[in-house]
Amino acid sequence: MKTSKIGVERALKAADRDFLALGIAIAAVILFVGTGGTIMPQIVRSWMGVGSAPDMLLTNALLLNVALLIFGWRRYNDLHREVLERRRAEKRARELAERDPLTGCLNRRSGPPAIDALVRGARERQQEVAVVMIDIDNFKQINDLNGHRTGDHVLTTIANRIDAELPTDSVLIRIGGDEFACAFAFHHHARDRADSIAEAIIKKVSAPVEDTETHIETTISVGLTRTDPSSDVTASADRMIHCADIAMYHAKKRGRNRHYWFESQMEDELRYRSEMEAGIREGMKNDEFVPYYEQQIDLDSGDLVGFEMLARWHSEKFGMVSPEIFIPVAEDIDVIGQLSENLIRKALKDASEWDASLSLSVNISPLQLRDPWFAQKLLHILVESGFPPSRLEIEITESCLHENIGAVRSIVTSLKNQGIRISLDDFGTGYSSLSQLRSLPFDRLKIDRSFVTEIAAEEVSGELVRAIVSLGKGLSLPVTAEGIENGHVLEKLSGLGKIKGQGYLYGRPEDAAATRKRLAALNLLAKHVKPKTSERVTPVEPEVDQRKAS
Repeated sequence: MKTSKIGVERALKAADRDFLALGIAIAAVILFVGTGGTIMPQIVRSWMGVGSAPDMLLTNALLLNVALLIFGWRRYNDLHREVLERRRAEKRARELAERDPLTGCLNRRSGPPAIDALVRGARERQQEVAVVMIDIDNFKQINDLNGHRTGDHVLTTIANRIDAELPTDSVLIRIGGDEFACAFAFHHHARDRADSIAEAIIKKVSAPVEDTETHIETTISVGLTRTDPSSDVTASADRMIHCADIAMYHAKKRGRNRHYWFESQMEDELRYRSEMEAGIREGMKNDEFVPYYEQQIDLDSGDLVGFEMLARWHSEKFGMVSPEIFIPVAEDIDVIGQLSENLIRKALKDASEWDASLSLSVNISPLQLRDPWFAQKLLHILVESGFPPSRLEIEITESCLHENIGAVRSIVTSLKNQGIRISLDDFGTGYSSLSQLRSLPFDRLKIDRSFVTEIAAEEVSGELVRAIVSLGKGLSLPVTAEGIENGHVLEKLSGLGKIKGQGYLYGRPEDAAATRKRLAALNLLAKHVKPKTSERVTPVEPEVDQRKAS
């Protein structure tokens, strides 16, 4: 870029100082004056028939002089056009280097220097500068649904709306894609001015964008940071954009369509999140994720009837990490499918050693149900392990039914056709309808722990749990209650019908070795082919009630 700019400048200088063309023009003018004054009267008199023929040498010189004048004039016009075209090209190249061609905003290359200049000027005037990062929420969906032409129209409209709300002498940058950054100065005694501008931008952008017959609804997430007037060291524009970007992603996590100021702990959280992402990928390579098993008990007979697999991460760096922490991160970085498949493969191998009467329940992430090949992958793992499909129960959350009911129905039907049982997990927390429960071939309802633990309170009668159990009976769907953590809860659940329960009252989740030891004591390992023991699983009150991390 630098070399081409130097080349253009040299060409312009050469064009401006074309001494050849200048010399030809001057010589032609002098020659025309010298010869024209002598020969032209002779030519005129000759044409009028009153004089002798003009001197041929001078006549040829005059004709040559006219040709030189024409050549010089054309050369001048060509050079003038070339200079103008090169200047226009240089101006366009400079605009392309500094401006975003779609919105006309400064681009990522020229924006930070403009912010640095704004900060220097503001410090001289004893002002502060706010840097704002703006990201359009769900812009990819707008592009996918309406096309890139509409997406470009949305971008230009939003850029104009942002620019209209900024003070004079502000800087507006298109960072790239659907991200914008802007900076403006304000007096330190009017710091709420920055909040007012951010709120005005959010309100302005939220107005529908008109595109032919389409109304596009848009929202933005906004992050802000500002210069520190008490510090002698001025943060660079890149650093301020980075801080505002962190605050903007914090706004996204808090629900979008809002703004947040940058705080130092946000950067710590982001760094921890980055380390967690790297740790998950490394942990998968090192086989640090293992299945744990929580007992499932028939409340009527007290018999052990199966286990639910729970994920645990034994990290060398972070120690024992709860799935409530690492599963959302694994979903965000799109490794939840591979992680879950590895855990299921291990769990099926462990469960192959259990008595044939014991079932295995496995939770499935909503993201896995978006994979059209999920059913085939699961069946392949079953074939590899040799585990009977009839002993496997897949648990899907109620929220999955609202994302893509058609895809869920296809996957559920494929699994059901192979003999796998399907359980609707966390029932009562979503918005599933009776028609969905009847149309989808579920085998079991699982009452969310929040409803089960509430019935321990004196003021709660447990009518909601009783209603869910009655609904299950009406739909011929057995019920599992999770979160049984004390005898009072067990007492209230007893007598409601044939319910399967699980919780810390029956012991904490255990790894494969501890689970195998427990089953060996109950003669419930596959190698002990004996009649089912009548020994009941004795509930043990935990010292400290804790919620199951699953």
